[in-house]
Amino acid sequence: MNPLLRQLHPYPFEKLAILLGSDPEKRAAAPQGPSAALAPINLSIGEPKHPVPSFIRQTMADALEDIGLYPTTRGELFLRQAMAAWLERRFQLPTVDPQRQILPVNGTREALFSIAQAVVEHSSGEKCYVLMPNPFYQIYEGAALMAGAQPIYVPCLAENGFLPDYQAVPATILQRTALIYLCSPGNPTGAVFPLAGLQKLIELAMRYNIVLAADECYSEIWYEQPPAGLLQAAQQMGVEQFAHCLVFHSLSKRSNMPGARSGFVAGNAQLLADYFRLRTYTGCATPRFIQRAATVAWQDEQHVAENRTIYQQKLEDALRILSPILPVQRPDAGFYLWLKVPGGGESFARHLFQRYHVTVLPGGYLGRPDVNGHNPGTDYVRIALVASREENHQAMLRIAQCAQERLSLQPA
Repeated sequence: MNPLLRQLHPYPFEKLAILLGSDPEKRAAAPQGPSAALAPINLSIGEPKHPVPSFIRQTMADALEDIGLYPTTRGELFLRQAMAAWLERRFQLPTVDPQRQILPVNGTREALFSIAQAVVEHSSGEKCYVLMPNPFYQIYEGAALMAGAQPIYVPCLAENGFLPDYQAVPATILQRTALIYLCSPGNPTGAVFPLAGLQKLIELAMRYNIVLAADECYSEIWYEQPPAGLLQAAQQMGVEQFAHCLVFHSLSKRSNMPGARSGFVAGNAQLLADYFRLRTYTGCATPRFIQRAATVAWQDEQHVAENRTIYQQKLEDALRILSPILPVQRPDAGFYLWLKVPGGGESFARHLFQRYHVTVLPGGYLGRPDVNGHNPGTDYVRIALVASREENHQAMLRIAQCAQERLSLQPA
């Protein structure tokens, strides 16, 4: 077996399963007493529960006859044209070439992983570095490790607005860095890179010849203003051909279609040409009936605005209930609350499940310790606002009650 596999950490939800149920030494007891009657509410996974618009489902059903045709790796031109047109509208781009600057993928999870296999070099005899935020979406780390690179975890701290300070990374590391992952809006923190911050990152990438992989999958769930994008930043600073830049977008969050596994990578044509060569061997092509549904999804904004309104309502409800008890940080975008909790994230998540039948993810499971042994996610839990409005409301009441209970147990 590939020895690199042994470097992979257990996935966060494997750890959560052990914490809450499968390990007899560590499991939380099942809810007891009055709590046992509470309906379970799972807010640990970022899986949207809002309905898929009917016109998208109907388009997919009408195209099922295409199931008898092999899809191509590059995807149909009509899909790439819809994706390119959406990028142009959303990020005020003059033109995106659907022939050379767009590549459909089967969900951005797969693409964010495989881009490292295309970018990381092995000829120098020295390990390359791959930079990523800490805490982070675990695919970044796995991608770096399986590409034979060394992950560098750049902390996302409250004092920095939960944004990783890539400018502070030593030059000796940047000189050997092949790839930087950035996630804006951030998972799990909801922090958004401002346009100027993205432009500084592009300047950094150009100085050290680094590829930027911008995970923008939460870009359409925002609360005050739409987040800037990496290609938008490149265009406005006059960077030709989106040099060094790739962005990753998905219908999973924007259109509540995680099961369709439909997204795309866009940006520099040469990077995409090299990446396409890899995908002809390793990438799963998107079925044509899903491409048809994805096309109409990218062409419509009404369902996206309606979806965003529901998340805004749930966020305001959560803030109203939790803010009197806990120091809640309002996210800039995305559908997560990154909540600092008494007693630490793992202990709080166990207590919340055992006493109140609500499942959240300990923040430490999404992070790694720094050189001083501090994991920036340890004191937090990630709460996904994906349930219905009523379930979300009930969950926030239970989380508030749990927090009050935990605070009462702390020494004065």
